[in-house]
Amino acid sequence: MNPDMRQARSQARSQAQSLAPPSGAADEKRLFKAMVLTGIFMIAEAAGGLYAGSLALVADAGHMLADCAALALAWMAFRIARRPRDVRRSYGYHRVQVLAALVNGALLIAIVGWIPFEAVRRLFAPVEVLGGAMLAIAIVGLAVNGVVLAILRHGDHDNLNIQGALLHVIGDVLGSVAAIVAAVVILWTGWMPVDPLLSVVVALLILRSAWALLAKAVHVLLEGTPERIDLGKLGADLASAVPTIADVHHVHAWSLTHERPLITLHATVPEASEHTRALAQIKAFLSETYGISHSTVQIETERCTDD
Repeated sequence: MNPDMRQARSQARSQAQSLAPPSGAADEKRLFKAMVLTGIFMIAEAAGGLYAGSLALVADAGHMLADCAALALAWMAFRIARRPRDVRRSYGYHRVQVLAALVNGALLIAIVGWIPFEAVRRLFAPVEVLGGAMLAIAIVGLAVNGVVLAILRHGDHDNLNIQGALLHVIGDVLGSVAAIVAAVVILWTGWMPVDPLLSVVVALLILRSAWALLAKAVHVLLEGTPERIDLGKLGADLASAVPTIADVHHVHAWSLTHERPLITLHATVPEASEHTRALAQIKAFLSETYGISHSTVQIETERCTDD
C-alpha cells in the first residue's frame, strides 16, 4: 500500500472515531444516582413544606420535582446518544443531549417565573411558617443536595447536558441555603416576609444561569460558529501553517454538540502534485490547533467551482 493510501485510510478512521458515540458511561451513572437521591428527598421536602407552611420549602420541592425530571431527561439523553449512527442519522444521536439541555434550561426559567408571583401573594397575605420544622428539613435538604452536587461535579463540564443538570442541582443548593436563612430569621425575629423574599432572590440567581444554558443550546441547534473558533483567524493561521495553500475560503464551522466542533472549507493549492500532502497537513492543523477531528476539506487548483 502506498503512503498516500495509508494516510487516507488513517484519516477515514480518525473521522469515524470522531463521530462515534461517546463513552459517557461514568456521567450516565452519576446522573442516575443524582436522579434517585433528588426524587427521594423531593417527596420528603414537599410534605415537610406543606406541614411547615413554608413557601421556600414548597418552592424548592417544586424545583426539585423539575430537577428530578430534568435529571431523568439528561440520563435518557446519554443513553440515546450511545446509539450508533445509521443511514437516516449519519451523525448519530449526539444532538439529543443538546435538546435535553434546551428543555432543562426552559424548565428552569418556567420554575423561577412562578416563584415571584407566589412570593408577592405571600407578602400581601402572610402565612404562618413553622420555623423549627422548616429549619430541620432545609438542613437535611442541603446535605442531600450537597451529595448530589458532589456526584455531578466530577462529570464532563463541557457537555451541555451535564451543565444543565448541574444548574438544576446548584439551584437546589441555593434553595436549601435560603430556606435555612429564612428559618433562622423566623425563629429569632418572627418576621414571616423573609421566606418569600429569599425565594425571589434564589429565583433571580437561577434565572441568570438558566438563560446562559438556554442560549448555548440554541446556538448549537442554530449551527452557530463554536465560541472558541474565530473563522477569520483560522483561515489566516491555516494559510501560514501550510505554505502550499494560496487561499482559504467558504469556511463553515458549527457543532454537533457543544464540545464536538465540525468544519468544512475550500483550500486553493495550485500544484496538483501537492494536493494529498496539503490535505493531510490541513487536517492535522485543524485537529492539533483547534481540536476539530472531523473536517471536510475541498482542495482546488484554480477557480472555485462554487463561485
